[in-house]
Amino acid sequence: MSGLFITATDTGVGKTVITAGLALSLQSAGFHVGVMKPVQSGHLREDPAGDGMLLKRWTKTPEPIEQIVIYDFSQPLAPYLASQKEGRTIELMPILHSFHQLQKKYDIVLVEGAGGLLTPMGRDWTIVDLARAMALPLLIISRPSLGTVNHTALTVYTAISRGLKPCGVIMNTASREGITTEEMQSDNADLIEQFTPLPVLGKMPWLPSLTAQAIAQTFQQQIDLEPIRKLFNRR
Repeated sequence: MSGLFITATDTGVGKTVITAGLALSLQSAGFHVGVMKPVQSGHLREDPAGDGMLLKRWTKTPEPIEQIVIYDFSQPLAPYLASQKEGRTIELMPILHSFHQLQKKYDIVLVEGAGGLLTPMGRDWTIVDLARAMALPLLIISRPSLGTVNHTALTVYTAISRGLKPCGVIMNTASREGITTEEMQSDNADLIEQFTPLPVLGKMPWLPSLTAQAIAQTFQQQIDLEPIRKLFNRR
């Protein structure tokens, strides 16, 4: 495998932080890691607060932001709706071209999706179709809070039914408001493993300071990276 596609059960679950943590951990393990956020809405690509620029800064990726973010939209809407309002069309081939270019340079390319798997990208395609076209295994990010078992199971079985190969779940607390008790987190993790075929690889706590150092240190402490390293046949 030459990459991993990171999706989530919803928007705002923390895909960018997890993607950065995974990239930094794989870099520490000796991999040369590239990152992509193919479609970004709510921030233009050069915006320092946008997902693409955060990934670029946290992982110290030398690629130009245009190689990381292919389509950007200022309004915080589903990509298809944002593109319609700007009179633009999101096309699959430019995304795949940049992805294949990055594959030539890096051992692993981490691709962060937009929203969840069924987030519309065009009139007749969604994030599922992008992940399938890239032929990458899938990492699912979920909330630790009430409702996550249902949302996670729906995402897992949607992925499997569409021919994707999910490899695991990471539970992430993306905000102070999302903090739950350790007991609830553990119970939800157990239920996800009971009602889906996937392991829960760990639980990321809420980080009041989002720095590369804090993300990397917490990720390595809280997440079992071994199943992901095995995907790339290297320890």
